[in-house]
Amino acid sequence: MKSSRAILCVRAVFVVLIGMFALSTTWATEPINTDPRGLAIEGYDPIAYFTERKSLKGSKEFTYKWMGATWRFASAEHLDMFKSNPETYAPQYGGY
Repeated sequence: MKSSRAILCVRAVFVVLIGMFALSTTWATEPINTDPRGLAIEGYDPIAYFTERKSLKGSKEFTYKWMGATWRFASAEHLDMFKSNPETYAPQYGGY
């Protein structure tokens, strides 16, 4: 009896984990809101909101294409931070 309960628990956990993975994959593929030029967040540096606690305009010199949008950054350091983990720094809900 204990063995069948354990199997049911393992199956339930497995189903929940698969569901969570499916949702996270769906969220990660949301389209990014862009301006007519294809810029995400109107060319502002998404890293600056975390590191500088303010908005900074990105530079054409430091750009990165991700999720069909062009992202601009104020520095090479910010660009590298975004490249290493864009999901952490990109705005939620595609920037809408």
